[in-house]
Amino acid sequence: MGLSKYKLGELIELRDVRNSDLQYSIADVRGVNNLKLLMPTKADLNGRDLTKFQIVSPGEFVFNHRTSRNGSKFSIAYNDGKRPIICTEDYVVFRVKDDCKQILEAIWLYMFFNRPEFDRYVITNSWGSSTEFYNWEDICSISLNLPSIGIQQKYVAVYNAMLANQQSYEHGLEDLKLTCDAYIEELRRNTPSVAIGKYLMLSDERNTLNLSANSVRGLSVSKDMIETKANMDGVNISNYKIIPPRYIAYVSDTSRRGDKMSLGFNRTEETFLVSSISTVFKTDTQYLLPEFLMLYICRDEFDRYARFHSWGSARETFDWGEMCDVRIPIPSIEIQQDIVNIYESYLTRKEINEKLKTQIKDLCPILIKGSIEEAQK
Repeated sequence: MGLSKYKLGELIELRDVRNSDLQYSIADVRGVNNLKLLMPTKADLNGRDLTKFQIVSPGEFVFNHRTSRNGSKFSIAYNDGKRPIICTEDYVVFRVKDDCKQILEAIWLYMFFNRPEFDRYVITNSWGSSTEFYNWEDICSISLNLPSIGIQQKYVAVYNAMLANQQSYEHGLEDLKLTCDAYIEELRRNTPSVAIGKYLMLSDERNTLNLSANSVRGLSVSKDMIETKANMDGVNISNYKIIPPRYIAYVSDTSRRGDKMSLGFNRTEETFLVSSISTVFKTDTQYLLPEFLMLYICRDEFDRYARFHSWGSARETFDWGEMCDVRIPIPSIEIQQDIVNIYESYLTRKEINEKLKTQIKDLCPILIKGSIEEAQK
Protein backbone atom coordinates (compact mmCIF):
# COMPACT_ATOMS: atom_id res chain seq x y z
CA MET A 1 0.00 0.00 0.00
CA GLY A 2 2.96 2.29 0.69
CA LEU A 3 3.54 5.63 2.36
CA SER A 4 3.02 9.10 0.94
CA LYS A 5 5.64 11.76 1.62
CA TYR A 6 4.63 15.29 2.56
CA LYS A 7 5.92 18.37 4.26
CA LEU A 8 3.53 19.12 7.12
CA GLY A 9 3.18 22.69 5.84
CA GLU A 10 1.40 21.33 2.75
CA LEU A 11 -1.38 19.92 4.91
CA ILE A 12 -1.94 22.50 7.66
CA GLU A 13 -2.85 26.19 7.82
CA LEU A 14 -2.22 28.95 10.32
CA ARG A 15 -5.17 30.37 12.27
CA ASP A 16 -5.47 33.82 13.83
CA VAL A 17 -9.05 34.33 15.02
CA ARG A 18 -9.18 36.85 17.86
CA ASN A 19 -11.61 37.16 20.75
CA SER A 20 -12.41 40.67 19.52
CA ASP A 21 -16.04 40.75 20.66
CA LEU A 22 -15.15 39.24 24.08
CA GLN A 23 -17.36 36.24 23.38
CA TYR A 24 -15.06 34.23 25.64
CA SER A 25 -13.99 35.17 29.17
CA ILE A 26 -11.24 34.41 31.68
CA ALA A 27 -13.00 31.10 32.42
CA ASP A 28 -12.26 30.02 28.84
CA VAL A 29 -8.53 30.80 28.93
CA ARG A 30 -6.24 27.78 28.66
CA GLY A 31 -2.51 27.22 28.67
CA VAL A 32 -0.55 24.42 27.04
CA ASN A 33 1.72 22.15 29.12
CA ASN A 34 4.54 19.83 28.13
CA LEU A 35 2.24 16.82 28.57
CA LYS A 36 0.55 17.98 25.34
CA LEU A 37 -2.64 18.99 27.17
CA LEU A 38 -4.73 22.13 27.51
CA MET A 39 -4.90 23.28 31.11
CA PRO A 40 -6.42 26.13 33.15
CA THR A 41 -3.96 28.99 32.99
CA LYS A 42 -1.78 29.86 35.97
CA ALA A 43 -1.15 33.39 34.71
CA ASP A 44 -2.55 36.47 36.45
CA LEU A 45 -5.08 37.78 33.93
CA ASN A 46 -6.14 40.87 35.87
CA GLY A 47 -5.98 43.81 33.48
CA ARG A 48 -5.16 41.65 30.44
CA ASP A 49 -6.86 42.58 27.18
CA LEU A 50 -8.76 39.43 26.25
CA THR A 51 -9.69 40.86 22.83
CA LYS A 52 -6.14 40.00 21.72
CA PHE A 53 -6.44 36.37 22.79
CA GLN A 54 -6.76 33.76 20.06
CA ILE A 55 -9.71 31.41 19.68
CA VAL A 56 -8.84 27.71 19.41
CA SER A 57 -11.86 25.87 18.02
CA PRO A 58 -12.49 22.13 18.37
CA GLY A 59 -10.21 20.22 16.00
CA GLU A 60 -7.45 22.85 16.10
CA PHE A 61 -3.91 22.67 17.47
CA VAL A 62 -2.08 25.24 19.59
CA PHE A 63 1.56 25.39 20.66
CA ASN A 64 3.98 27.52 22.64
CA HIS A 65 6.97 28.22 20.41
CA ARG A 66 9.27 28.78 23.40
CA THR A 67 11.11 25.54 24.18
CA SER A 68 13.60 26.75 26.81
CA ARG A 69 13.27 25.48 30.40
CA ASN A 70 10.40 23.18 29.49
CA GLY A 71 11.71 19.81 30.61
CA SER A 72 13.11 19.05 27.13
CA LYS A 73 9.55 18.74 25.83
CA PHE A 74 7.46 20.68 23.34
CA SER A 75 4.20 22.18 24.58
CA ILE A 76 1.58 21.49 21.93
CA ALA A 77 -2.06 20.50 22.41
CA TYR A 78 -5.17 19.57 20.44
CA ASN A 79 -8.64 20.86 21.27
CA ASP A 80 -10.62 17.64 21.34
CA GLY A 81 -13.42 19.25 23.34
CA LYS A 82 -16.85 20.37 22.18
CA ARG A 83 -16.36 24.13 22.55
CA PRO A 84 -13.69 26.70 21.73
CA ILE A 85 -11.15 27.96 24.24
CA ILE A 86 -8.94 31.04 24.10
CA CYS A 87 -5.19 31.34 24.52
CA THR A 88 -2.61 34.09 24.67
CA GLU A 89 -1.59 35.83 21.47
CA ASP A 90 1.94 34.50 22.04
CA TYR A 91 0.82 30.98 21.09
CA VAL A 92 0.51 29.59 17.56
CA VAL A 93 -2.80 28.10 16.39
CA PHE A 94 -3.26 25.89 13.31
CA ARG A 95 -5.45 23.18 11.83
CA VAL A 96 -5.48 20.56 9.09
CA LYS A 97 -6.65 22.17 5.84
CA ASP A 98 -10.20 21.26 4.83
CA ASP A 99 -9.04 19.88 1.47
CA CYS A 100 -6.38 17.75 3.19
CA LYS A 101 -8.62 15.94 5.67
CA GLN A 102 -8.75 12.95 3.29
CA ILE A 103 -4.97 12.80 3.52
CA LEU A 104 -4.24 13.55 7.18
CA GLU A 105 -6.35 12.62 10.21
CA ALA A 106 -5.95 15.35 12.88
CA ILE A 107 -5.84 12.93 15.82
CA TRP A 108 -3.23 10.79 14.02
CA LEU A 109 -1.14 13.97 13.83
CA TYR A 110 -1.74 14.60 17.53
CA MET A 111 -0.49 11.08 18.29
CA PHE A 112 2.55 11.83 16.11
CA PHE A 113 3.26 14.89 18.28
CA ASN A 114 2.89 12.80 21.46
CA ARG A 115 5.99 10.71 20.85
CA PRO A 116 9.27 11.19 22.75
CA GLU A 117 10.99 11.12 19.34
CA PHE A 118 9.11 14.24 18.33
CA ASP A 119 10.11 16.07 21.54
CA ARG A 120 13.75 15.20 20.90
CA TYR A 121 13.47 16.37 17.29
CA VAL A 122 11.94 19.71 18.32
CA ILE A 123 14.48 20.40 21.08
CA THR A 124 17.36 19.53 18.75
CA ASN A 125 16.01 21.89 16.08
CA SER A 126 15.10 24.80 18.37
CA TRP A 127 17.15 27.94 17.98
CA GLY A 128 17.94 31.02 20.03
CA SER A 129 20.36 32.51 22.55
CA SER A 130 18.87 33.15 26.00
CA THR A 131 15.50 31.74 24.80
CA GLU A 132 15.09 28.98 22.24
CA PHE A 133 12.13 28.79 19.87
CA TYR A 134 10.47 26.30 17.54
CA ASN A 135 8.32 28.38 15.22
CA TRP A 136 5.51 27.98 12.70
CA GLU A 137 8.00 27.70 9.85
CA ASP A 138 9.76 24.87 11.70
CA ILE A 139 6.47 22.99 12.14
CA CYS A 140 5.76 23.38 8.45
CA SER A 141 9.16 21.93 7.49
CA ILE A 142 8.53 18.60 9.27
CA SER A 143 8.64 15.63 6.88
CA LEU A 144 5.84 13.07 7.15
CA ASN A 145 5.56 9.56 5.76
CA LEU A 146 1.81 9.11 5.83
CA PRO A 147 -0.16 5.85 5.69
CA SER A 148 -3.47 5.94 3.85
CA ILE A 149 -6.33 7.75 5.58
CA GLY A 150 -8.03 4.39 6.17
CA ILE A 151 -5.03 3.03 8.08
CA GLN A 152 -4.73 6.28 10.03
CA GLN A 153 -8.39 6.09 11.03
CA LYS A 154 -8.00 2.46 12.10
CA TYR A 155 -5.30 3.36 14.62
CA VAL A 156 -7.06 6.56 15.67
CA ALA A 157 -10.08 4.39 16.55
CA VAL A 158 -7.92 2.39 18.98
CA TYR A 159 -6.68 5.62 20.56
CA ASN A 160 -10.20 7.06 20.81
CA ALA A 161 -11.55 3.89 22.42
CA MET A 162 -8.91 4.02 25.15
CA LEU A 163 -9.46 7.75 25.62
CA ALA A 164 -13.23 7.27 25.95
CA ASN A 165 -12.66 4.56 28.56
CA GLN A 166 -10.34 6.84 30.56
CA GLN A 167 -12.73 9.81 30.35
CA SER A 168 -15.65 7.66 31.49
CA TYR A 169 -13.56 6.49 34.44
CA GLU A 170 -12.60 10.10 35.21
CA HIS A 171 -16.24 11.18 35.20
CA GLY A 172 -17.04 8.58 37.88
CA LEU A 173 -14.01 9.79 39.78
CA GLU A 174 -15.40 13.32 40.02
CA ASP A 175 -18.73 11.92 41.24
CA LEU A 176 -16.88 10.33 44.16
CA LYS A 177 -15.16 13.62 44.95
CA LEU A 178 -18.48 15.47 44.89
CA THR A 179 -19.98 12.91 47.27
CA CYS A 180 -17.12 13.40 49.69
CA ASP A 181 -17.36 17.20 49.45
CA ALA A 182 -21.11 17.01 50.09
CA TYR A 183 -20.50 15.08 53.34
CA ILE A 184 -17.99 17.70 54.45
CA GLU A 185 -20.37 20.57 53.71
CA GLU A 186 -23.17 18.83 55.60
CA LEU A 187 -20.90 18.44 58.62
CA ARG A 188 -19.97 22.11 58.47
CA ARG A 189 -23.63 23.08 58.59
CA ASN A 190 -24.84 20.65 61.25
CA THR A 191 -21.89 19.90 63.56
CA PRO A 192 -20.30 22.48 65.90
CA SER A 193 -16.65 23.26 65.12
CA VAL A 194 -13.96 22.76 67.76
CA ALA A 195 -10.29 23.70 67.93
CA ILE A 196 -8.17 20.75 66.80
CA GLY A 197 -5.17 21.50 69.06
CA LYS A 198 -6.22 19.13 71.84
CA TYR A 199 -6.19 16.26 69.35
CA LEU A 200 -2.76 17.03 67.85
CA MET A 201 0.65 15.86 69.08
CA LEU A 202 3.80 17.60 67.88
CA SER A 203 6.70 15.35 66.85
CA ASP A 204 10.36 16.39 66.75
CA GLU A 205 12.10 13.03 66.33
CA ARG A 206 15.26 13.38 64.26
CA ASN A 207 16.94 10.83 61.98
CA THR A 208 17.93 8.40 64.72
CA LEU A 209 17.04 5.51 62.40
CA ASN A 210 19.96 6.39 60.10
CA LEU A 211 17.65 6.61 57.10
CA SER A 212 19.41 7.48 53.83
CA ALA A 213 18.89 10.40 51.49
CA ASN A 214 16.60 8.15 49.45
CA SER A 215 14.04 8.54 52.24
CA VAL A 216 13.95 12.33 52.05
CA ARG A 217 10.65 13.76 50.84
CA GLY A 218 9.51 17.23 49.91
CA LEU A 219 6.17 18.83 50.77
CA SER A 220 4.22 20.36 47.89
CA VAL A 221 1.51 22.99 47.61
CA SER A 222 -0.64 20.25 46.03
CA LYS A 223 -0.60 18.64 49.52
CA ASP A 224 1.54 15.66 48.54
CA MET A 225 4.76 14.15 49.79
CA ILE A 226 7.05 14.08 46.77
CA GLU A 227 10.53 12.96 45.83
CA THR A 228 12.79 15.79 46.91
CA LYS A 229 14.03 18.10 44.16
CA ALA A 230 17.01 19.21 46.26
CA ASN A 231 20.54 18.05 45.49
CA MET A 232 21.28 15.78 48.46
CA ASP A 233 24.94 15.11 47.58
CA GLY A 234 27.01 15.71 50.71
CA VAL A 235 24.01 16.92 52.74
CA ASN A 236 24.02 15.93 56.42
CA ILE A 237 20.55 14.50 57.06
CA SER A 238 21.07 13.50 60.68
CA ASN A 239 18.99 16.51 61.74
CA TYR A 240 16.12 15.78 59.36
CA LYS A 241 12.79 14.97 60.98
CA ILE A 242 11.21 11.52 60.86
CA ILE A 243 7.67 11.27 59.51
CA PRO A 244 6.25 7.80 60.26
CA PRO A 245 3.11 6.36 58.62
CA ARG A 246 -0.04 8.45 59.16
CA TYR A 247 1.91 11.51 60.32
CA ILE A 248 1.38 14.96 58.77
CA ALA A 249 4.07 17.54 58.01
CA TYR A 250 3.85 21.13 56.83
CA VAL A 251 6.10 24.10 56.08
CA SER A 252 5.13 27.01 58.31
CA ASP A 253 6.56 29.61 55.88
CA THR A 254 3.62 30.63 53.67
CA SER A 255 5.38 33.42 51.74
CA ARG A 256 6.04 33.11 48.01
CA ARG A 257 4.05 29.90 47.61
CA GLY A 258 1.18 31.13 45.48
CA ASP A 259 -1.02 31.63 48.57
CA LYS A 260 -0.91 27.90 49.27
CA MET A 261 0.53 25.90 52.14
CA SER A 262 3.08 23.15 51.50
CA LEU A 263 2.12 20.02 53.39
CA GLY A 264 1.96 16.28 53.07
CA PHE A 265 0.60 13.13 54.70
CA ASN A 266 2.46 9.84 54.88
CA ARG A 267 -0.11 7.45 53.42
CA THR A 268 2.42 4.63 53.07
CA GLU A 269 3.75 1.98 55.46
CA GLU A 270 7.27 3.41 55.15
CA THR A 271 9.00 5.98 57.32
CA PHE A 272 10.39 9.06 55.56
CA LEU A 273 12.44 12.14 56.34
CA VAL A 274 11.52 15.79 55.87
CA SER A 275 13.55 18.95 56.30
CA SER A 276 14.19 20.17 59.84
CA ILE A 277 12.24 23.36 59.04
CA SER A 278 9.05 21.29 58.64
CA THR A 279 6.50 20.89 61.43
CA VAL A 280 5.59 17.23 61.98
CA PHE A 281 2.62 15.99 64.01
CA LYS A 282 0.16 13.18 64.48
CA THR A 283 -3.42 13.05 65.71
CA ASP A 284 -5.05 11.27 68.61
CA THR A 285 -6.76 8.60 66.53
CA GLN A 286 -9.29 7.87 69.27
CA TYR A 287 -10.94 11.19 68.43
CA LEU A 288 -9.53 12.49 65.14
CA LEU A 289 -8.35 10.43 62.18
CA PRO A 290 -5.42 12.04 60.33
CA GLU A 291 -7.05 11.10 57.03
CA PHE A 292 -10.18 13.02 58.08
CA LEU A 293 -8.13 16.05 59.10
CA MET A 294 -6.38 15.97 55.71
CA LEU A 295 -9.78 16.33 54.02
CA TYR A 296 -10.03 19.76 55.63
CA ILE A 297 -6.50 21.04 55.37
CA CYS A 298 -6.29 20.10 51.69
CA ARG A 299 -9.18 22.43 50.84
CA ASP A 300 -8.74 25.82 49.20
CA GLU A 301 -10.55 27.35 52.17
CA PHE A 302 -7.76 26.18 54.47
CA ASP A 303 -5.09 27.73 52.23
CA ARG A 304 -6.90 31.06 52.46
CA TYR A 305 -7.28 30.67 56.23
CA ALA A 306 -3.58 29.84 56.67
CA ARG A 307 -2.46 32.85 54.62
CA PHE A 308 -4.79 35.19 56.52
CA HIS A 309 -3.45 33.90 59.85
CA SER A 310 0.20 34.00 58.84
CA TRP A 311 2.37 36.61 60.50
CA GLY A 312 5.78 38.18 59.94
CA SER A 313 7.68 40.87 58.07
CA ALA A 314 10.17 39.54 55.49
CA ARG A 315 8.65 36.05 55.92
CA GLU A 316 5.15 35.18 56.99
CA THR A 317 4.58 31.98 58.94
CA PHE A 318 1.63 29.88 60.05
CA ASP A 319 3.05 28.59 63.30
CA TRP A 320 2.10 25.61 65.45
CA GLY A 321 -0.14 27.69 67.70
CA GLU A 322 -2.16 28.86 64.69
CA MET A 323 -2.52 25.26 63.50
CA CYS A 324 -3.83 24.24 66.91
CA ASP A 325 -6.41 27.05 66.77
CA VAL A 326 -7.94 25.72 63.54
CA ARG A 327 -11.58 24.80 64.15
CA ILE A 328 -13.40 22.03 62.29
CA PRO A 329 -16.49 19.88 62.94
CA ILE A 330 -15.39 16.54 64.40
CA PRO A 331 -18.06 13.80 64.25
CA SER A 332 -17.75 10.34 65.74
CA ILE A 333 -14.86 8.13 64.65
CA GLU A 334 -17.34 5.89 62.82
CA ILE A 335 -18.64 8.78 60.70
CA GLN A 336 -15.09 10.03 60.13
CA GLN A 337 -14.10 6.57 58.91
CA ASP A 338 -17.07 6.36 56.54
CA ILE A 339 -16.11 9.68 54.93
CA VAL A 340 -12.44 8.68 54.82
CA ASN A 341 -13.35 5.41 53.09
CA ILE A 342 -15.06 7.36 50.30
CA TYR A 343 -12.08 9.67 50.00
CA GLU A 344 -9.61 6.77 49.96
CA SER A 345 -11.63 5.21 47.15
CA TYR A 346 -11.37 8.53 45.33
CA LEU A 347 -7.59 8.63 45.79
CA THR A 348 -7.21 5.03 44.59
CA ARG A 349 -9.30 5.70 41.51
CA LYS A 350 -7.44 8.95 40.89
CA GLU A 351 -4.16 7.04 40.89
CA ILE A 352 -5.59 4.49 38.46
CA ASN A 353 -6.85 7.32 36.25
CA GLU A 354 -3.38 8.85 36.09
CA LYS A 355 -1.98 5.45 35.10
CA LEU A 356 -4.60 5.19 32.34
CA LYS A 357 -3.53 8.61 31.04
CA THR A 358 0.09 7.51 31.04
CA GLN A 359 -0.80 4.30 29.21
CA ILE A 360 -2.64 6.27 26.52
CA LYS A 361 0.32 8.60 26.08
CA ASP A 362 2.74 5.67 25.96
CA LEU A 363 0.53 4.03 23.34
CA CYS A 364 0.93 6.90 20.86
CA PRO A 365 4.38 5.95 19.52
CA ILE A 366 3.26 2.31 19.26
CA LEU A 367 0.17 3.26 17.24
CA ILE A 368 2.13 5.57 14.94
CA LYS A 369 4.75 2.88 14.36
CA GLY A 370 2.07 0.25 13.81
CA SER A 371 0.23 2.37 11.23
CA ILE A 372 3.43 3.06 9.30
CA GLU A 373 4.51 -0.59 9.34
CA GLU A 374 1.07 -1.72 8.16
CA ALA A 375 1.25 0.74 5.25
CA GLN A 376 4.64 -0.67 4.25
CA LYS A 377 3.38 -4.24 3.93
